[in-house]
Parts: sequence; structure tokens; C-alpha cells
Amino acid sequence: MAVITISRQFGAGGKTLGNIISKKLDYVFIDDQIIQMVAKKARVSTDWVKSIEQEAGGKLLKFMSGIVSKSFIDRILDDKKGYIDEEVYVEILHQIITKVADEGNALILGRGSQYILRDHKDVFHVLLVADMENRIKFMEDNYDLSNKQAIQVINSETKRRANLYKKFGKEDYDQPALYHLVINRSKVSIEKSAELVCKLVE
Repeated sequence: MAVITISRQFGAGGKTLGNIISKKLDYVFIDDQIIQMVAKKARVSTDWVKSIEQEAGGKLLKFMSGIVSKSFIDRILDDKKGYIDEEVYVEILHQIITKVADEGNALILGRGSQYILRDHKDVFHVLLVADMENRIKFMEDNYDLSNKQAIQVINSETKRRANLYKKFGKEDYDQPALYHLVINRSKVSIEKSAELVCKLVE
């Protein structure tokens, strides 16, 4: 009933590796489904949740919260309406990821799962890193992107990742001490990476 979390530098192959490992171990692979889960629990659209994840530092939300108090928001919302901001997002994310871990036999990609499940039993945390050159090539080869497109996507997702962890008050997400296993994908193939993670869990 173990759980695996995979954190990665974008373009290091986290989604690809997650798919391979989940099939090998017959695990549930949790990736973008979390957006739907958060949206359902908060009773808001998936687009609203995505905007929370992508908002650079939450500047707009912080500005708005200074104008409209939370008590006012609580008064105007009834049980049929939904609301989400950074604080609500992080709280719901904790609830969902913890529940997934309690079920076991799951692989969770990103979204601060290495922090949320830091003290959870039977959880193994994996970090994937790679040189920028290798990450660009991986995106070109696996997602049919041009060199320019690959660079743009990597830079955009790197920024989004940093912003997400700011919501957790964390900046140490690439520190090896947080993880059971750190794999340099510039030196280790995707197949060998899958073998290493499976052996770790076994």
C-alpha cells in the first residue's frame, strides 16, 4: 500500500516516468486529475483552479483580499456556490493528497506532495533533475515541439512550479534531503529510472 511522489524539473520526464511506473506496479497515477478534484470540492470551475495555480505570486488575489474581506465573502456565498483562493486551494490540496495517500497504491506527480506527505508512512519521494539541454531535447522528442517552443514551455512551467511552492512557503523543493531518491535524467534513461523507483518501493 505504498505511495510514490515524483517531483521534477520540467522536461525531466516526470509524466512519462509516472505512467511507466504506475503500469508496472498497477498504481493509480494522479496528475492533472487533482485539478478536477479540487474544483469539485471547492464547487468552482477547473479554469478557476488553474488560474490559482498559475497566478504569479497571487498578486491579484492578495490585492483583492485587501478590498473584499473574507467575512463578506462568507456571507454572500451559500452552500450551492463555490469559492477558491490561494488559502482555500492549499487547504483542499492537503485534504485530497492526504486522502489519496491513505488509500495507497498511488503515484502522485508534483503539487507539493513531497511536503504534504513528508511525515506520512509508506511514502517514497523521488526527484528528477536534468540539464537544460536534455530537458529541451526531451520536450522536442516526446511532445513534437520546436526548439523555441520547448524552451518557452520549460521556462513557463518552471515559473509556475516556483509560484506553487511559494504558496506552501517553500523554496527548498530541489534540495536532495527532501527525497528518498534523486535521479539525474541527463545520466539515467527513463527505463532505468523506472527500475530504480520500483526497486525502492519493493
